[in-house]
Amino acid sequence: MNIQWYPGHMTKTRRQMAEHIKNVDLVCEIVDARIPQVSRNPEMDDIAKGRPRLMILNRIDLADPACTRAWAQHFRAQGFQVLEADSRSGQGTARFSTAVRTALSEKLAQWQEKGQTGRSPRVMVAGIPNVGKSTFINRIVGRKAAKAADKPGVTRGSQWFRVEGGIDLLDTPGILWPRFDDERTGILLAVTGAVKDDILDVETLACKLFELLAARAPEAIQTRYKLDSLFTECDFPGYAMLEQAARKRGFLISGGEVDTERMARILLDEFRGGVLGRITLETPEEYTDAGLGL
Repeated sequence: MNIQWYPGHMTKTRRQMAEHIKNVDLVCEIVDARIPQVSRNPEMDDIAKGRPRLMILNRIDLADPACTRAWAQHFRAQGFQVLEADSRSGQGTARFSTAVRTALSEKLAQWQEKGQTGRSPRVMVAGIPNVGKSTFINRIVGRKAAKAADKPGVTRGSQWFRVEGGIDLLDTPGILWPRFDDERTGILLAVTGAVKDDILDVETLACKLFELLAARAPEAIQTRYKLDSLFTECDFPGYAMLEQAARKRGFLISGGEVDTERMARILLDEFRGGVLGRITLETPEEYTDAGLGL
């Protein structure tokens, strides 16, 4: 699957973020806790160079708790402040102000020495499309200040908000990067909804997701879809699981043909909605063991 999605407004956003960085004290990056590394825009390290960093592991309600703890430990070792959160329920969001002030402790101390005690920290909030950034900001601000929707590409312009406790937030549109390095990156972004479904072949994507889940959560898919096998010896295990799941559900069309497209959409919806349980699709060890670096 050659998954590429880079609308024109993302180029403009990238340029605006590079300009805004001169006026902010901290960069807060929101990632999907199910794919913490893949859902990081690799350009952010360059954009935020020289600024303290806060990493928000969002959607922890959908991710494996042990994996979330491992990722939090990893990012702290990289020098980030880390906050684990579920922006939909509000879990963890109340600690945002404390996390910001901890990350900016040195700068706040310098301001105090200079008598600038009333100065408000300015925080840029960034993230790729559909990681829950707008929902998180709405929780922090305490009202529906930023547009929020369960699809990528909703926020199109930068906006400033004042947070209780004297913090100014700059919300920026979600941006991807012009070209994904490998197929795996594109697949993980696609199955979690970071790229629009209408640019993809949904059945092929569902086959890839079945293969991922067979490795990460085999019991979950066998129980949910009543699979007799994970087809590990098959040349196309993903399609074999998709077809069998569709048959088990009775998804047949004219002539007895299996409606794999219907099953594909159900699989994607149920994974994204947490119906299959709390599943993380990557671990820090996979990168270090493969020598990929982080």
